[in-house]
Amino acid sequence: MAGGGAPETPAPGDAPGPVIVLVEPQLGENIGMAARAMLNCRLTELRLVKPRDGWPSDEATAAAAGADGVVEGARVFDTTADAVADLERVFATTARNRDMTQRILTPRQAGAEIRQFMADGNAKAGVLFGREAKGLKNDDLALCDAVVMAPVNPAFSSLNLAQAVFCIGYEWLLADLGDGPGEDGGGRLAMAKETRPANKAELRRLFEHLEKELDASGFLHVKEKRPVMVRNIRNMLQRAQLTEQEVRTLRGIITSLAGKRGR
Repeated sequence: MAGGGAPETPAPGDAPGPVIVLVEPQLGENIGMAARAMLNCRLTELRLVKPRDGWPSDEATAAAAGADGVVEGARVFDTTADAVADLERVFATTARNRDMTQRILTPRQAGAEIRQFMADGNAKAGVLFGREAKGLKNDDLALCDAVVMAPVNPAFSSLNLAQAVFCIGYEWLLADLGDGPGEDGGGRLAMAKETRPANKAELRRLFEHLEKELDASGFLHVKEKRPVMVRNIRNMLQRAQLTEQEVRTLRGIITSLAGKRGR
């Protein structure tokens, strides 16, 4: 993982914005134009997963047209899972339906939900954008809590990377913190002060713990079906929006059940 200089700071009083994560972007120019779109919307935290042409990039800086701080502050990661590990809520952008059970939001709904979720200044959220040619992989989507699809022309739904970033950023910028439905359409989720939403690193450890015991019990014994079964289980648990305390409780349950099986 590598980093650069500090990005520009949003204006005083602004609510914190979501992290923008570009997964395997292909061209430095596209990264720069996405950074420009981010700063238009007062978003400053950019993360890159394995940029194809390496990093840093003179082409990105030139295309950023003054959003140098966003480009210089970009952090580079080896995997999508690493890039979202410290985030508690992650949204995936896609132009097509996938064979997965997930909530689907419009950019407007996503912008309002992100702003509500981050309202107290402690929770962190991010938005994933995929490769220019093929978008995100299903394994990337399995790390996310919801999918964002823009209701554009169904006969021509392709957006370039900067357009997609601007679309989400603009809706987040306009979202009214005091209005609109909560995450389930009925207000915000209240939780005890002693806990917080689980971040992706904690969820990944839960998944790996569960999958280890499912392998040991023989539940995942069909080799050909294992990747899809694992993805579906992770996707199901992602949708539960678990707290950190709930993750610890589930891991305790798994440990207890595994111990009883061993005896």
